[in-house]
Amino acid sequence: MREIIFYRTESGKCPVEEFLDSLPAKEAQKLTWVLKIIEELPRVPKQYFKKLSNTDDIWEVRISVGGNIFRILGFWDGPKLIVLTHAFQKKTQKTPRQAIKIAESRKKDYLKRGVKNE
Repeated sequence: MREIIFYRTESGKCPVEEFLDSLPAKEAQKLTWVLKIIEELPRVPKQYFKKLSNTDDIWEVRISVGGNIFRILGFWDGPKLIVLTHAFQKKTQKTPRQAIKIAESRKKDYLKRGVKNE
């Protein structure tokens, strides 16, 4: 079984949690359901969790609710821990390069600070 945590800035802000809190209940519930699938299923279908190519080992959690598409980007910290760093509503076909840069920057910060499950 995997564990998912949310990245926190040095000042304690949690960008993914703030994003989830901003969503209507139905959308937040679906995102939470997908995160539970990723934690519990031995093999997660690619429709929910996929490695992004041409990145610093960034993965994306993929969620669709009605006509809305959401992505949560993160990385593996060891074999069982997934650290989610950035969340957004997707409006284009490709994952925006800026979103990937934010996720990669937060990954570097997390690893530099030697953060573990806070």
